[in-house]
Amino acid sequence: MDVKADPLLILRLLGEEYPRAAETSLAHKTPFQLLIATMLSAQCTDARVNIVTAGLFKKYGTPEDFANARIKDLEKEVRSTGFYRNKAKNIKAASTMIVEEFGGKVPDKMEDLIRLPGVARKTANIVLTAAYGKIEGIAVDTHVQRLAQRIGLAVSGDPKKIEQELMAKLPRKNWPQVNRLLVAHGRKTCQAKKPDCRNCIIAGICPKIGVKP
Repeated sequence: MDVKADPLLILRLLGEEYPRAAETSLAHKTPFQLLIATMLSAQCTDARVNIVTAGLFKKYGTPEDFANARIKDLEKEVRSTGFYRNKAKNIKAASTMIVEEFGGKVPDKMEDLIRLPGVARKTANIVLTAAYGKIEGIAVDTHVQRLAQRIGLAVSGDPKKIEQELMAKLPRKNWPQVNRLLVAHGRKTCQAKKPDCRNCIIAGICPKIGVKP
């Protein structure tokens, strides 16, 4: 079977394999907390982010708190998530814009979200879907980028083009599943350097593009 001919089958099988992947694993209570957590999750595990934000959100409770925070203090708080200087700078700048231009509320439109410093389509898609229930696109992170190519769902190597390819092949209602299921599969089974094809739920319909025998 040509896996590219039936991407819905891929999602169905992965959904059966990872039933708990239906919701984001980033701990949050508000759209703003989800935004910050997602920004911190770049090149970092969700588990580590949740450890960091548990204390971070107690210390800084509102966008105003983050906007007024000393950059050195923010850097210290988020250091263990990696790339902490850039993350702290973007979080402070995004918080400032949210306060000054959006009345302290995280915007619920794609065109507004991607104006925030440090927020690209991946982060915006996660916030829109998980916080506001709006399906505008598909969040393409490193896992989705790698797996979409490997299992034949996309041919491009560019995240923006991969998103467009995936959106064209799947009904809108299924878009939120893509990131969560491919991330779960990429972490547990289809890892970058050594995919466990012998124990893969979709091994029989996967072209294994780029995987050495």
